[in-house]
Amino acid sequence: MKASAFVYPWDVNGDPGAADRIAALGVEQVTLAAAYHSTRALTPRHPRHRIVTAEYAAVLYPPGEVWREHALRPHPAGDWAPGDAYGEAAAALADAGLEVHSWVVLAHNSRLGAEHPDTSVVNAYGDRYPWAPCIAQPATRAYLLALAAEAAARPGARGTELESLGWYGLAHLHAHDKTGGVDLGEAGQYLMSLCFCPACREGYGRYGLDADELAAAVRTALEPVWREEPCEPGWPGVEKLLGESTAAATRAYREETARTLQEEAVAAVRAAAPEGFQVLLHADPVSYHCGANAGVDPGHILTVADGVVVPCTAGADLLVPFAAQGRDTAVLAANLTVVTGMGGRPGTLAADLARARELGATEIRLYHAGLASDGDLAAVREALSSR
Repeated sequence: MKASAFVYPWDVNGDPGAADRIAALGVEQVTLAAAYHSTRALTPRHPRHRIVTAEYAAVLYPPGEVWREHALRPHPAGDWAPGDAYGEAAAALADAGLEVHSWVVLAHNSRLGAEHPDTSVVNAYGDRYPWAPCIAQPATRAYLLALAAEAAARPGARGTELESLGWYGLAHLHAHDKTGGVDLGEAGQYLMSLCFCPACREGYGRYGLDADELAAAVRTALEPVWREEPCEPGWPGVEKLLGESTAAATRAYREETARTLQEEAVAAVRAAAPEGFQVLLHADPVSYHCGANAGVDPGHILTVADGVVVPCTAGADLLVPFAAQGRDTAVLAANLTVVTGMGGRPGTLAADLARARELGATEIRLYHAGLASDGDLAAVREALSSR
């Protein structure tokens, strides 16, 4: 199986040994961030720094002229990734013999929400989620499509991985996040992630729902959740809280909105990229899920994109619905965290790779070559050498 390691430009730029060190892990490819959200990252081997603070969501290259036509525009990075940081890192990695694919974060952008509050998801209580752009809004969709095309098809890239190409909701890991006082469960997370911005209110109407009545129903449905009364797991819990027909209508609206965005984004990337350019989505096979791994219909998404990157650190079972589609040419990449301090298990990587292959994985992704300790990377080298 081909192996790729996730990398930030600041892991490579300014460190003459970084590219060769990554290649020595035994990976054939790197997935290099081209557009990324705000973060604070460790760089344990860099000769110039140990902590990088990316203060806001940014493109890690100079944005192009196309943005003159858009009301919403990406920001270039600050001093954590100045100039064409992506291009500089990509060239060094390619010189080390690595195939470079871009890594593009889309509907996750706190600065966009701060500067343009009306673009954000609004919950049933009227609270805005500034980290979560509402993907139903026409201006937001235009922004995301243009960003996908520009950031994915960077010079020299052989493919891309599109993250957060769908709904983002309550769960975020926001700065100093303190939202875990009540265990909302999957049903509560879904209800707290329903959007009631003007575009979504109109959208619910197309599915026979009155937005005011729906918001009131959501608030009523959440009352037992706030009291931490037991709730059925998964979608049955949503149906029990909201009612089957109402739940189904909200899901149909949200799935249509995400599905059409995914189709349009992949088409936009293909139009901007050279022939043979690979397009993958970070994806969850449960279509109503929100977050970085966007919820998708496995049967549908594998007819649109070249494949998916699936979170497998907690186990590889999420690969199964994709493998069941029987699409032999599709890439099914198992994404495994190899940073022990972030819940990864590099010591069991060989076994995890074998299990992922058994469940249908055709490739692997390793999160994250820049963040991992020397000990973690040594375990990665050992596991990959025995593939």
